[in-house]
Amino acid sequence: MPGRQELVSLQLTTGSTLADAIALSGLPDRFEGFELDPARVGIFGQKAKLEQVLRDGDRVEIYRPLIADPKEARRQRAVKQAKP
Repeated sequence: MPGRQELVSLQLTTGSTLADAIALSGLPDRFEGFELDPARVGIFGQKAKLEQVLRDGDRVEIYRPLIADPKEARRQRAVKQAKP
């Protein structure tokens, strides 16, 4: 959710997946309206699949939808800067 971030440390068994970690974290229950989008998860900033087996020390991340398209925002800034 915008403006809110949660850090959760977990102890998982060998062979646990990204989906297992998200489920065990309890985050889906703590955020009203949370819907997990499998295309918006990753490990250390790299997109990953829910079936990805985790390694010791992996940081699982759940990404929010973008507020604005980065390419469009960049284009609009360039147009604004070009005007005298």
